[in-house]
Amino acid sequence: MKRRVVARALDEGFSVARICAPDAVPQVMDRLRAYLDNGYHGQMGWMEDRVHWRGDPAALWPEARSVVMLAENYGPDHDPMAVLEKRDRAAISVYAQNRDYHDVAKKRLKRLGRWLIEEAGGEIKVFVDTAPVPEKALAQAAGVGWQGKHTNVVSRELGSWFFLGCLFTTLDLPKDAPEVDHCGSCRRCLDICPTDAFPAPYQLDARRCISYLTIEHKGPVDEALRAALGNRIYGCDDCLAVCPWNKFAERAAEQKYHARDELMAPDLGALAALDDAGFRALFSGSPVKRIGRDRFVRNVCYAIGNSGTARLMPAVQALCEDPDPAVADAARWAVARLRGT
Repeated sequence: MKRRVVARALDEGFSVARICAPDAVPQVMDRLRAYLDNGYHGQMGWMEDRVHWRGDPAALWPEARSVVMLAENYGPDHDPMAVLEKRDRAAISVYAQNRDYHDVAKKRLKRLGRWLIEEAGGEIKVFVDTAPVPEKALAQAAGVGWQGKHTNVVSRELGSWFFLGCLFTTLDLPKDAPEVDHCGSCRRCLDICPTDAFPAPYQLDARRCISYLTIEHKGPVDEALRAALGNRIYGCDDCLAVCPWNKFAERAAEQKYHARDELMAPDLGALAALDDAGFRALFSGSPVKRIGRDRFVRNVCYAIGNSGTARLMPAVQALCEDPDPAVADAARWAVARLRGT
């Protein structure tokens, strides 16, 4: 049955399928509590909710006997760092340049789960980054990859570019061996970080992470960090992109993960002019849509302020009295930066 599950997962479009026990990550609870005690989660108060589940997958669903961990490749066919040199253009994280992976991967998971029930019985629950589940730790326990020094999962097969999904089942399936750390002495991911968001290897202070600041953080971003954002307006790929294990990465097979041309390096001026309707239309079906127009345009203003491009001045001047206080603040900051004051 395990061989059939793995084969079916690959047929569904997943890149890797491995299996672990729900109680295979006893270290998570202590690490999670230390993370929260340090305040590294910033405004992500939801991380403090249901800690007993987030720190112990076996408690989430006591009847579960196995966790099928799935990896889905979203590798780009272009250098995600190249756009950082185009200061009048926006850098959007690779994973967000097309369809929302939550929707795409979850449909695959549900199909796999229905097949498993039909073939072997039991019950299932599926999760794609939408529940208090420590996916990264489970991925290492199942042998999918290991949590690198940047805290993301790295695979010897896929490099850094993949999503994770979980299928919990009451079936007791044979388990895979956990993966071990292969980072060695490398610290490229730590050294590349523009905001020094890693207090130490394997530790991330989200409050300084550009992905957190541009996606999760509400309100104005600390002025001391704004210049370091560069032209990154949604997420940051720097620590992933420099990983040497990407020599094994391949372009995503799923067309829905291939970058839309208009999202690879969009003009900052055009993005600054988006109203709510325009924002929703441009990012329909995209994970970017969830942060809303205001937070998005706030990020665009920071990028314009960092661009050093005089032609973009009118775009931010028009936003200095925006109804959203964070947008107006960011626009005024951008105007001052462009004026050199």
